[in-house]
Amino acid sequence: MDFDMPPDDDPRRVDVRAWIDANPNPTDEQLAEAGWVTPHWPAPWGLDADPMHQLIIAEELHAADISLPRNLIGIGWAAPVIHLAGTDAQRTRFLPKIFSGEEIWCQLFSEPDSGSDLASLSTRAVRDGDEYVITGSKIWSSGAHGSDWGILLARTDPNVPKHKGISYFLFPMDAPGTTMTPIVDMTGAHSFNQVFFDEVRIPTDLLVGQEGDGWRLAKATLANERVSLSSGGSLWGMGPSAADFLDLLRADGSTFDPVQRDRIAALHIRAEVLRLTQLRTLSAKLGGRTPGPEASIQKLLSDEIGQEVMELAKELQGAAGMLVGSGPEGDLPRTRQTGPTEIRAERGNETFPDVDPVWHYGFEFSPALTVGGGTFAVQRNIVAEHVLGLPREPNVERGLTWAETRHHATS
Repeated sequence: MDFDMPPDDDPRRVDVRAWIDANPNPTDEQLAEAGWVTPHWPAPWGLDADPMHQLIIAEELHAADISLPRNLIGIGWAAPVIHLAGTDAQRTRFLPKIFSGEEIWCQLFSEPDSGSDLASLSTRAVRDGDEYVITGSKIWSSGAHGSDWGILLARTDPNVPKHKGISYFLFPMDAPGTTMTPIVDMTGAHSFNQVFFDEVRIPTDLLVGQEGDGWRLAKATLANERVSLSSGGSLWGMGPSAADFLDLLRADGSTFDPVQRDRIAALHIRAEVLRLTQLRTLSAKLGGRTPGPEASIQKLLSDEIGQEVMELAKELQGAAGMLVGSGPEGDLPRTRQTGPTEIRAERGNETFPDVDPVWHYGFEFSPALTVGGGTFAVQRNIVAEHVLGLPREPNVERGLTWAETRHHATS
């Protein structure tokens, strides 16, 4: 690992600070126009920043307590695909409002009957003149009730293998015929939804790329990916990390019994392994190399450690851990004080009890870490096949069209 941050007087740091001095309370629009939201992008959307330059920008904005727009799906998923395969009209229409956070986006991928096999999705998009007619349902759509647009995968050709007949659409969430049912999780929050499409008509100019190319686009990102120094073992980067938790325990000075001390030490070791693994991946990117196997195990480690943090935070409170608002005392960094409103939905009108929600909410939310974004079992299959070189699982659907697989599943 070869990793050293540039010194305090690096010209790139000076440039960022000068901009911050000139814009002490920047709006989201200003941040987007300056290229700070996606510095790794080419002009006019970004600064063509290499990985080290991106880290410098992130550090300086963080030091100035400046937060970027909260539009995770829009910035992280929709924008790269629009940039990669969209038309000039789509780029002009959508990218500025994505980066400024003016229009919030959600993801319309998962389906009730697809499980972890996303490619088996059955939501249909049938072309009718200059429109597509959308019929079907999506589930686990985070923040859909507060979103303006969604990225939608739908099947346009059922008579080809399942990965080939999927297309990628930009979907207006207020389109007539679109309804949704809230999914309230065990935290009591409405963060997810099931979305229904009852012969919803959208114009053909909301198709991105070509028909049948949706599977490739769903996995595509810009070649010059964003890098970060985010710490692992948190609620998907939005809550207290293992380091935050351990810092509070050190500051508290409490005496723990031998079993508790053993668990705390084990958490520290696993979190340090994750931190070094992340730095190895980052070092590869900074050196222009493709990260190796370490990149494949980061999600597995991070999600499990996130669960360990929340379980131990409650366990150390004894019987009081059953109470809402209980958890380690002490101040968390501002960026780790994320409450339910921010974690559970990017936009909405939910109200929550007037208590410190971080630890209690995190404990209730943490089981989702090893399920969302690819279950722990699927992730282990990926590591087994692509890192360890173990044989792939038998595929009984190989060579069948999507329609044939549906017949096979019901026969």
